Amino acid sequence: MTPDSKNALVVGASRGLGLGLAARLLERGWRVTATGRGAGSDGLRALAGRHGGLTPETVDIDDPAAVAALHDRLAGTPLDLLFVNAGVTHDRWETVADVSTETFQRVMLTNALSPVRFVEAFADLVVPSGTLAVMSSGQGSITNNTRVTGWEIYRASKAALNQLMRSWAARHPDDPRTLLLVAPGWVRTDLGGPDAGLSVEESTAGVADVLEAQAGRGGLQFLDHRGATVPW
Repeated sequence: MTPDSKNALVVGASRGLGLGLAARLLERGWRVTATGRGAGSDGLRALAGRHGGLTPETVDIDDPAAVAALHDRLAGTPLDLLFVNAGVTHDRWETVADVSTETFQRVMLTNALSPVRFVEAFADLVVPSGTLAVMSSGQGSITNNTRVTGWEIYRASKAALNQLMRSWAARHPDDPRTLLLVAPGWVRTDLGGPDAGLSVEESTAGVADVLEAQAGRGGLQFLDHRGATVPW
């Protein structure tokens, strides 16, 4: 870690892609505050033991009071990067014909509404040259949704996330900060499954490259882990 290290807040970093991204940023000299939902994450504790630049925190992004409390705790920390990683799913072959209302609400709340509300709540901590980024998915692309692969409600939630971020950008046309929706690729996580083509390390290394390459450029983009534009 160097004296001019940048500050990142990675939300949803107790495991999988969030934890991997926190690790990649730490390896590149960032100071990272990384959150999990519970009282503690074995992965975050182990990562903190290897990197002095990591500060573990706790927040449930579906709980407005917990989000406000985290904002109060971090109020004196200027952020160069806010990255919100949130994702829950459902039975792969559930469609709108058979998904329960409760499951639909849960997926939409955690995958679409809560991440953008978090951006709203924490945008004031991100410096003018900083980046506001949210983990989206290639499955959120409406253009590419041309064959039956399942995850219908998950797809809809990520498309809603993309639309809400576009609305945020439209409401802040003079904001100089970089806005990113990031598709990590098909990754071997609990969500992606064992047959996915990318490891967490490969995906998050690419995501970190994209975040650093786009820093200071401004505007909203939907990019994958290689920096390629994903069709809306």
